Amino acid sequence: MRRAVELAALGLGSTSPNPVVGCVIIDASGQTVGEGHHQRAGGPHAEVHALRAAGEQARGATALVTLEPCNHTGRTGPCAQALIDAGIARVVYAVGDPNPAATGGAQRLRTAGVDVESGLFEAEAAVGNAAWLTSVRLGRPHITWKYAASLDGRIAAADGSSRWITSAEARADVHRLRAECDAVVVGSGTQRADDPHLAVRGIEGAVQPLRVVVDTNGTAVAPGARVLDDAAPTLVAVAENVTPEAETEAETVRLPRADGGLDIPALLGELHARGVRSVLLEGGPTLAGAFVAAGAVDRVVAYLAPVLLGAGPAALAGGGITTITEALRLDVSETVRIGPDLRVTATPVALVSKEH
Repeated sequence: MRRAVELAALGLGSTSPNPVVGCVIIDASGQTVGEGHHQRAGGPHAEVHALRAAGEQARGATALVTLEPCNHTGRTGPCAQALIDAGIARVVYAVGDPNPAATGGAQRLRTAGVDVESGLFEAEAAVGNAAWLTSVRLGRPHITWKYAASLDGRIAAADGSSRWITSAEARADVHRLRAECDAVVVGSGTQRADDPHLAVRGIEGAVQPLRVVVDTNGTAVAPGARVLDDAAPTLVAVAENVTPEAETEAETVRLPRADGGLDIPALLGELHARGVRSVLLEGGPTLAGAFVAAGAVDRVVAYLAPVLLGAGPAALAGGGITTITEALRLDVSETVRIGPDLRVTATPVALVSKEH
């Protein structure tokens, strides 16, 4: 099952709006006879790839799958039936399918006489499928807030200069995060200050994310901005009563205002309707604060550089936090050295407790 979880991760960034799924088939002696993962939306599911690799050796074998085999016919047939037809004798899956349109695969398998077990490596598989599970359960994309800061928490120096706080290795790692997400979001402050490109570079075969600029007053995206090139699609979100100052090639969506900026739930609803299941929030402190205040941060990835700046903007502004009792407590799941920098990955404690 650990191998199935690894296989599932190969689909990150390319299967949306479908989940990532991995499957390993082993024979009676425990030897692997087939492997597969869901590679792209509309393509064969993980179980089908693994069954094709196993061939006749699938008969009487055990299939280990990271997600309960589906029980519905969409662009592909139900995987539960494919496992039955192949003669699989036992199915072990990690996470139950919460999608009401697809659940029931386990029962279908049991009815056909297949031995079924669940829950093996459930936590690990759920982390890998966090984006899809969030979309099914909450009806919005999964949000990862990424920021880079000095060790004393500054994202820029007092004069506003910020290139480069973190190392080339850390910046390359950010492109991996972008490649795993469906959309990258920044605000008007970041757009004006950095003129970011937001596309994935240096990762072969990456599916480019949707580049989203939250430009409430329609003043930040000017002709010639780097997000307007043809490297990836771009969406500019403005307030519903605003006409952007400049005409550009980017698609524009108008959304309600809230608390001085755009309504974050409305923005996420718009992205979800477009098939976005995972968002990498790369905006500055103001936009990050709006997401935190809206309860719309599911994971934090911080790149901390071993430098001190002493002054300058902090990574987070506001967030609806005014006293220590309102602090957003985080559970640190990973700390990794990236070049000279430290990457810290954490999840809000409230989300961790709900998952367990």
